[in-house]
Amino acid sequence: QVQLVESGGGLVQAGGSLRLSCAVSVPPLTTYSMGWFRQAPGKEREFVAGISWSGGLTYVSDALKGRFTISRNNGDNTVFLQMNSLKPEDTATYYCATVYGSNWIPMGDWGQGTQVTVSS
Repeated sequence: QVQLVESGGGLVQAGGSLRLSCAVSVPPLTTYSMGWFRQAPGKEREFVAGISWSGGLTYVSDALKGRFTISRNNGDNTVFLQMNSLKPEDTATYYCATVYGSNWIPMGDWGQGTQVTVSS
């Protein structure tokens, strides 16, 4: 079973940046495409960004393009989410997940999440 551990969340002021990490326990990471999702209180979990197994294909939700970037280091079995120009509406718990397909469908492996809070 794949185990995912997110880290890097915290409290940041609006306009600030955070870099989230997702450590994947089961090598080789190259087996999996990966995605980041987020869930704000009282809201549905939503897709944030996805990256193919090779890193050659990335996609960021249209609403977040220009501020968020996804990347991966297969050698370290880690996936990253760089978040810049953060806004209060980015406040949520962020999760990484294994995904498949062109629509970045979650495969069912989830981390515990990392909380991001953006103050105004």
